Amino acid sequence: MTPAVALRGLRKDFGAVTAVGGVDLDVPPGEFFTMLGPSGSGKTTVLRLIAGFERPTGGTIALDGRDVGQLPPFDRDVNTVFQDYALFPHMSVRENVEYGLRVKRVPRAERRARAAEALSTVRLDGFGERGPAQLSGGQRQRVALARALVNRPKVLLLDEPLGALDLKLRQAMQTELKQIQRDAGCTFLFVTHDQDEALTMSDRIAVFNEGRIEQVGTPAQVYEQPATVFVAGFVGTSNLLSGRGAETVLGKDGTYSIRPEKIRIDGDLSRAAPPGEVAATGTVTAAVYAGATVRYEVTLDAGGQLSVVRQNSEPVDFPDGRVRLTWRRVHNFRVPEKGQP
Repeated sequence: MTPAVALRGLRKDFGAVTAVGGVDLDVPPGEFFTMLGPSGSGKTTVLRLIAGFERPTGGTIALDGRDVGQLPPFDRDVNTVFQDYALFPHMSVRENVEYGLRVKRVPRAERRARAAEALSTVRLDGFGERGPAQLSGGQRQRVALARALVNRPKVLLLDEPLGALDLKLRQAMQTELKQIQRDAGCTFLFVTHDQDEALTMSDRIAVFNEGRIEQVGTPAQVYEQPATVFVAGFVGTSNLLSGRGAETVLGKDGTYSIRPEKIRIDGDLSRAAPPGEVAATGTVTAAVYAGATVRYEVTLDAGGQLSVVRQNSEPVDFPDGRVRLTWRRVHNFRVPEKGQP
């Protein structure tokens, strides 16, 4: 199957600064693919290179098998949705959605039909004659999506489109956006720095760091089996146990990732770990109440510190701060440093 997006050795330099340093990536048709990373990691630059807003310093960009690296944005079968919506305030919702078709001189009857179809896809039937000012933030975001989808692009590029929304609306739109992608049958290439957003919506995720991809995988693979120390620390919250602590607790040298929610905490220091599990004793140095959960920071007797997340289902007290931590050995994952196998 020909990838919807194929990048080979993609590079972008801004003077002496390398923003993207040799990226290879295949995104198959119909996938919800997320590029995740901190600010300055290169993910947005890659999106802009695919869109044609920047020209690559080196490498190739192919859309559906066609090399587009030197083509202008209007000659690429993609559309881009930005964080700020960029709706025309003097136009109705329908006119905003139709705008791209008017530029292409699509006949009026076809424009109306395709705009109605696009608004239906984003669940805004009956909103066509309203103005953008009459809509909520989530509705305006869906109009921006409809305006992009009405052109029927093979690839839709989304540059942090939910960043301007409040938390509850953002969470609701995550579910909406994934369903819209399924209904449209279009390849979505989504950029975000929000780990929860990436894990919630994506079929696969590429984790960017310093202009390169550290790992590509499903949300479960990236979260449960981080390929590098950076991925373990950036995607969700992870404990890294190394040095004397790893040697004493796990009986192994190296750096290991253990997710906080995999660890159990109790005050009975006398019990040994059951078969297939690991036990470590330590002292609670902080307990952070977060409503549904409580996070404990524990300094291990063996060396190192672990965070433990516990569901707030019943009151627990550790009067002297002394605790025992246990977790299954299968939840330890050795994490190579950058450049190691």
